[in-house]
Amino acid sequence: MSQPPFLPPHAPEPAGASNDPLKGLPSPFGFSGGNQVAVLQGGRQLFPAMIEAIAHARHEVWAASYIFEDNPSVTAVIDALCGAAQRGVQVRLLVDGFGCNATLPALSGRCLQAGVSLAVFRPLQGWWSWLQPIQLRRMHKKLCVVDDKVAFVGGINLIDDCFDQRHGWSEQPRLDFAVSLHGPIVGSVRSVVRALWTRAWLGNEFREEVSAMSQEAHPLGRLRRLIRRLRMPVRASAVRLATSHIPMRAAFIVRDNLRQRRTIERHYIAAIRQAQERIDLMSPYFYPGRAFRRALRQAASRGVKVRVVLQGKIDFPIAHLAARMLYDEMHAKGVQIFEYQPAFLHAKIALVDAHWATVGSSNIDPLSLLLNLEANVIVHDASFNAELACYFDAAVVNSREVGPRDSRYFWFRPWQQAAVAWCVRLYLRVAGRSGRY
Repeated sequence: MSQPPFLPPHAPEPAGASNDPLKGLPSPFGFSGGNQVAVLQGGRQLFPAMIEAIAHARHEVWAASYIFEDNPSVTAVIDALCGAAQRGVQVRLLVDGFGCNATLPALSGRCLQAGVSLAVFRPLQGWWSWLQPIQLRRMHKKLCVVDDKVAFVGGINLIDDCFDQRHGWSEQPRLDFAVSLHGPIVGSVRSVVRALWTRAWLGNEFREEVSAMSQEAHPLGRLRRLIRRLRMPVRASAVRLATSHIPMRAAFIVRDNLRQRRTIERHYIAAIRQAQERIDLMSPYFYPGRAFRRALRQAASRGVKVRVVLQGKIDFPIAHLAARMLYDEMHAKGVQIFEYQPAFLHAKIALVDAHWATVGSSNIDPLSLLLNLEANVIVHDASFNAELACYFDAAVVNSREVGPRDSRYFWFRPWQQAAVAWCVRLYLRVAGRSGRY
């Protein structure tokens, strides 16, 4: 992917920068070197890159998306998946039962006809499905892996940039990002999406699998193969970590409800605590927990420049209300808050100093940090950081800064803040989560 014309060819390291930017950071999936990571803005850049990769697929394609909408730009992606399946490539697609509830019948028909293996994560079969608290935990990842050679990770759903499920079509595309990946990190992405697809498929087709297994000549062998597909990696290869230090050093991290419950949140907090110069956060939904907010306040208090870009064009009023509740708290420590104006904001990116950057699906709110299945890529590389910083700065230019004297945000009272916090705690408790946030 070519870099934008305004990108500097190289961003110099700040004086006194640590020789090991990974020091002190939790890395359950491990950082590997020798990766190529490129920024993709919106579906207008992501979808053509995916289609090209799928067109050259020879063995397998794994894909996952929270939302699917049958827009023309997305139809081209589905056409590519179907075309790959028809020429003998194993194509497996995973979608979320809630995010794709309305469009699932049409998608299922196309996949069945073309030979694409479709799995649905926690399908909704009626209103009674919501009586199960586990339904509040959704598959929010957006992933694609082709032949273990290239992967795509980010926040971009299979939906047109100018279409919103609640508000319809708009003239300006939403702001969103993904990354394309080459190198050792692709294997981690493949392992995760394969395990996710297998778990969703097994949950929907359990009886058929048990029946098929009972008719096998060697059922234990089939069971072992199935267990291997269900597993996700916990750490990268120790040899890889010890010997590979060339750019780009990157890690693929996830949040699940098994062993990686707060991994993404901890990576954020660890990076914020080590910040020396700047912290740039962009998220459509912003309601971090106590530890996250404390880390931001402490960073701003020690002189770190902290900028947060949030939504200016609102899609979910209650989510925006929750974010506004924190404005005064952030302003008190010098945090700058901006609201993006041209279109809907859906990007989930962050930068810390000159090396640390992340792009992914995780918002900075309790649904993403505590409930949903999420995936982010963290990159330690000065040139990638500089490229992503250009996109962040461009968003700031197109945003309205909300100052501490903005009268619109002073009418909130402590009891209203307490009401929002109570609603969040109630939602988390109904979903099966307890403890401090």
